[in-house]
Amino acid sequence: MARPLAETALALVWLTRLPVGRLLPVPTPALAQAAWAFPLVGLAVGLIGAAVLGLAALAGLPALVAALLAVGAMILATGGLHEDGLADCADGSGGGTRERRLEIMRDSRIGSYGVLALVLTVGLRVAAIAALAGDPWLAAAAVTGLAAASRAGMAAGLGLMPPARPDGLGHAAGRPTRGVVLAALALGGAALLLPALCLPLPVAGWAVPVAAVATAQLWLARRAMRALGGQTGDVLGAMQQAGETAGLVVLTALV
Repeated sequence: MARPLAETALALVWLTRLPVGRLLPVPTPALAQAAWAFPLVGLAVGLIGAAVLGLAALAGLPALVAALLAVGAMILATGGLHEDGLADCADGSGGGTRERRLEIMRDSRIGSYGVLALVLTVGLRVAAIAALAGDPWLAAAAVTGLAAASRAGMAAGLGLMPPARPDGLGHAAGRPTRGVVLAALALGGAALLLPALCLPLPVAGWAVPVAAVATAQLWLARRAMRALGGQTGDVLGAMQQAGETAGLVVLTALV
């Protein structure tokens, strides 16, 4: 059990701000080997959001306020890592060449495209969670399941897309094996059973969000391949945001 625990701790260290660094063994495993645990990181982050939703419901707060607090708690848990990636990718889309796009994405300043992307995705996530909050169990399950499923797509992107630059997170992480990617996808798909079981039509409640998450992430991955020639840490973060947002919106439509 030592190796899976070490790889899970490594994934938590890379993808969150949770204080688990002391759990890492020496030497630490490669991040590519730990990519299967990305959905487990999502479960941890999603459970934080679900707990905030529950506490807000107990306090009698309106659904919109509860949803905003839940999304804020998840952003705090990750340090806004994936939101930052989304903003950088949106800003980079304004570049005229591959080199210019990568240069813009590395700039720590945020532009108008990045601001608009964050406003839209955070707004959609908050609105969708608030709409689901009429059934507290469904809302909590949706937040948890989609946080996990969307991070499975990050593992797939890391394994299937070449790094776009010779340095940075996307390159340093390495390429996970097919088995690691399949394990991540299996865990992500299993996590979506949580909201599906809260719906009158569990099969559709599982298959439709899976399709929505996959479609959004494949679309973004295709754009990254064309514009950048591969993935970066920012691209992987943007894929997580796109998948989670799409899944929440589709679940709202199902309900």
